[in-house]
Amino acid sequence: MNGAESLVRTLVAGGVDVCFSNPGTSEMHFVAALDRVEGMRCVLGLFEGVVTGAADGYFRMKGTPASTLLHLGPGLANGLANLHNAKKAHSGIVNIVGQHATYHIGYNAPLTSDIEGLARPMSAWVKTSPDAKSVSADGAAAIAAAKGSPPEIATLILPADTAWNEADGIATVPAPSQRPGYASDAVETAAKVLYGSGGETLLLVANGGLTEQGLALAQQIAGRTGCTVMGQTYHPRMARGRGRFSINRIPYVIEQALPILKNFRHIVLVEANDPVAFFAYPNKPSFLKADGCEVHRLTAWGDNSVAALEALALSLGAGPKDVMPQQLADLVKPTGSLNHTSIAQALACAIPENAIVVDESITTGRGFFPPTAAAAPHDWLQNMGGSIGFSTPVATGAAVACPDRKVICMVGDGSAMYTIQSLWTQAREGLDVVTIVFANRIYQILRGEFDGVGAGEPGQRALDMLKIDRPTLDFIALAKGMGVAGRAVTTADEFNLALAEAIAEPGPRLIEVQV
Repeated sequence: MNGAESLVRTLVAGGVDVCFSNPGTSEMHFVAALDRVEGMRCVLGLFEGVVTGAADGYFRMKGTPASTLLHLGPGLANGLANLHNAKKAHSGIVNIVGQHATYHIGYNAPLTSDIEGLARPMSAWVKTSPDAKSVSADGAAAIAAAKGSPPEIATLILPADTAWNEADGIATVPAPSQRPGYASDAVETAAKVLYGSGGETLLLVANGGLTEQGLALAQQIAGRTGCTVMGQTYHPRMARGRGRFSINRIPYVIEQALPILKNFRHIVLVEANDPVAFFAYPNKPSFLKADGCEVHRLTAWGDNSVAALEALALSLGAGPKDVMPQQLADLVKPTGSLNHTSIAQALACAIPENAIVVDESITTGRGFFPPTAAAAPHDWLQNMGGSIGFSTPVATGAAVACPDRKVICMVGDGSAMYTIQSLWTQAREGLDVVTIVFANRIYQILRGEFDGVGAGEPGQRALDMLKIDRPTLDFIALAKGMGVAGRAVTTADEFNLALAEAIAEPGPRLIEVQV
């Protein structure tokens, strides 16, 4: 048994049985080991950003880490943007990065680089295996880090000679680090705040607080105390749809967020962060909360927020009797022209039960939340890190994790081009993903940011940096070239029909919404 085989066997024994891969020369012994070890599913991506983003999506839906296989420093570097997004979402991932043989590194070959230096900003755990006999134990330690509480990104660097030399057998994964469930004194503090100032208190929830059970408890607490429940602007995963407590998110745009938050005297954080603007803008605050607003933490990321909310509800005497009925929008299929409202209505009617919605619609989709609250029950995934090119890889990984669920991926045309290779992987694996590309031929988010930072009126050269026309992107042709059937729509009626057909058929489909 060589080092690569000992690592693959350790990964499978440790419950890491999916590998999203883009290998090179240094990883060939790992690739060969896949034929000798049963139990590892390997999914090829044609760009490393697809590989790392897919691992993020897999963890969000499965709750256990996948591995990635990347080629040397440049391969890892190509995947860093989506590792940044995964880090912000607290997704557990085990990266395996091939390295030159230990005796070859000193010759400064063309692909030689500081792989550990590249890995550290996005990885909480980084190690280079020093010899073949260390590989399985190092792999087990990486798995423990990825399964910790909170989960982490772990990067194991595998020099070629440690992969091909003789190694010991598989290693047992040590017990992952675990956070305490929650702090009882934090529950007492939150209860006092809500008793005394419920109507002036914001319960800001994330992660475990956004499960169906967590939201139900938050709804009871809100009904009992009069507090407001909201989510952060973006979330790794949120339970939504009929039968779930529908909450609003803090708006991305500062001018919209400040009026909403200005009257809260207290904010109770359930795994959430203090509300902060995405960027610095001239003469605008970085903190979105009002001056003098007190912040109290109920749970940190990775704590048991459902248990903490149960304890808080019990302390407040809150229960199902306190639930206030919600007024949800009617589901009506739109007709006529395509606009933000008609697109949202069409989506709300089309989302099937138990679907997974991956949202990188950015500007087009900012108003999608209220109409889709009445859709069939589903999960909604968003970009925590802000690095674009997130959605199509995450949808790919989510579909691998949940093959029995329809995945709907919403993405702007500019963002789609970052990781368009995801479509090829979806076609090759037969993944049940409907990709909806909103084609407005412009980086609309940047056009708004140009105004937001006070850069003045854009001239022609500035506008050329914001538009993505000349030539116009043909997403139907791009999808066809990668084995995915697609169609373009220009009206609400066409969009309704395209959604119905794409959702009814298994396998990947693409819809280009021309707006």
